[in-house]
Order: sequence, then C-alpha cells, then structure tokens
Amino acid sequence: MGIKNKKAYRRIRIKKRIRKIVSGTPERPRMTVFRSNKQIYVQLVDDLSGKTIVSASSRDKEFEEAKVNKSEQAKKVGNMIAEKAKAAGITDVVFDRNGYLYHGRVKSLAEAAREGGLKF
Repeated sequence: MGIKNKKAYRRIRIKKRIRKIVSGTPERPRMTVFRSNKQIYVQLVDDLSGKTIVSASSRDKEFEEAKVNKSEQAKKVGNMIAEKAKAAGITDVVFDRNGYLYHGRVKSLAEAAREGGLKF
C-alpha cells in the first residue's frame, strides 16, 4: 500500500467515524465539504430523504474570471452557500468536514459561511 492509499484510507476511516454521529434533517441539513486539488464543493444534504437541498462550488460561473488563491476561493464559496441557504430558508446546519482536517481551505469555508449567517 503506497502513501497515497494510506492517506485516502485514513480520510475514509475518519469520514465514517464522523458520519456515525452527524446526520442532516430537513430543518437542519448536513453541510458537507469536498476538497479536490484545484476546486472546493459544498452541499446542504437532507439525509432523511437523501436529497441535496442547496449546493455551491468553485466551478460556478462567478469564479471563471476571478484569479484568486484557493483559500480566497473557499471563502467565496462559503459566502455563496450562506446566501443560497438563506434564500432556501435555512439558517441552522450540521457541519460535516468529510474526513478533512479543520484547517486551511475547510476552515476558511466554514468561517465564511458563519459570517454569512449560517449557524453550526
């Protein structure tokens, strides 16, 4: 097993441990983050019905012309998800960091979502 596989396996183990506890409802959906090397994605998920309520990512149209670093990108996505959630009538969420450390881009996104008005 190479280093890459060990890291992926570690993240999956952490993710399973988190998901045992964290679950989303229609009133308080789960805000889940996925981080790739270049992009960052976030969704508000209702786990009872298995539906995504709102989503935002750094691949949306607003980011095509903007040249910013990845932490700034994450902050913009956090603000965007907060705006979309407010429009959908959601203020409280459960944060699911998806096995990633609460550091760097994940932390930037979470703090921007809090500043945008989401409570978690």
